[in-house]
Amino acid sequence: MLATTLETIQSTDSKRANYTRGILVMLVAALLFKVVWFSQLGLGHGRELVDFAAFYITAKLVWLGDLDQAYQFAKLAIIEKQASGGHDGFMPWTYPPQFNLLLAPFALVPFGMAYLLFMASTLALYLAVLRRIAGNRFVLVLIVFFPTIGVTLACGQNSFLTAALIGLVCLYFEERPMLAGVALGLMIIKPHFAVAFALYAILRRSWIVVMTAGAVVLISSAICTVLFGMQIWAVMLQSVHDSSVFLREAYYPLYRMVSTYAALRTTGFSASAAFIGQGIVAVLALGVVLVAVYRKMPVRESLGLTAIVSVCISPYAYDYDFLIFSVGMALLLPALQAKAREWERAIIYAAPIPIGAFGYMHTVHNNTPRTDVHWVDVLSIGGFGIAALITLIVAILLLRESSSGSPVPAQGPLARI
Repeated sequence: MLATTLETIQSTDSKRANYTRGILVMLVAALLFKVVWFSQLGLGHGRELVDFAAFYITAKLVWLGDLDQAYQFAKLAIIEKQASGGHDGFMPWTYPPQFNLLLAPFALVPFGMAYLLFMASTLALYLAVLRRIAGNRFVLVLIVFFPTIGVTLACGQNSFLTAALIGLVCLYFEERPMLAGVALGLMIIKPHFAVAFALYAILRRSWIVVMTAGAVVLISSAICTVLFGMQIWAVMLQSVHDSSVFLREAYYPLYRMVSTYAALRTTGFSASAAFIGQGIVAVLALGVVLVAVYRKMPVRESLGLTAIVSVCISPYAYDYDFLIFSVGMALLLPALQAKAREWERAIIYAAPIPIGAFGYMHTVHNNTPRTDVHWVDVLSIGGFGIAALITLIVAILLLRESSSGSPVPAQGPLARI
């Protein structure tokens, strides 16, 4: 029933248009509400900082010439406490210097305006890319991933940007590989989500994609070295090491994470055992990419599988990062609707909702602070949910012919490849 109901929404132009308009109105309303909220209250006033506040603080440090302090946890903790009006929550900073360069212009305007400019521009880019990939199934993908989109808006995270970049890699991989390489190279801002696509490009021998992505990384790294100094790399690497200690000691809110590591850690496994489990899942995820390439699956399907397994590689993956999965889902929907049974499609449509919403809803319901405590007693469901969902999707695509005898035609620019 759920599958049929959701698929009926995409059945006519008028239904798609009405639902799309309704969803976009809600997203604009949510965005404007957050803008007003931030404009009135600013960064602090005794409230816990949201993710975009950390972005804004770091952007300010760029202009002050103190960017290295963002990577020194002891100094950053003091800066964030002052900015939040004395709140004890702490958000470590481990982003590569390229992301600092991207954020710097937003520090030139007030906090509320900076949030509006960053979130509106990245949301618009994400929606435009997703629309091109999904075609007539755009509204269906929006409904399924609406909670994850809402979480991203609430946090002020960069997941609209990363999902859009992954989408651009998929859109241009075949016909404009240089543009695909640029998008892949820009994923240096969150490189752990680009690993599967780097492997895919190598396996496909798409050397233009590989070389262009490498050039973007090298050139941007050189620019950052000139602007921030050679020492920026040393302090960044130290922050990554310190962050791994935080993860091992469960100082991060693991219930917000969607990785296998977080799922295992919160079910009683030791940090070492959880890391081993994460490693096994990462290998299996990359194995899916390998199988997709060597079985010569349709490009749309192989790219879609690569996108959905991208979130399985790193132990450090939050609920908002799950938005990358929506790109893979948009690519795979034509094949899934042709091959999957109704109850399987219902699971595929329903599962992303709790995966994207559970952690943030727990935070809101329990007013959970980010204090210096261990987060192993609150269950993380995302890793288990993603693993089960990918297993179902892979089994359907690799082991089953179209239930209708012929595939449902794809819509959008990827339909012909």
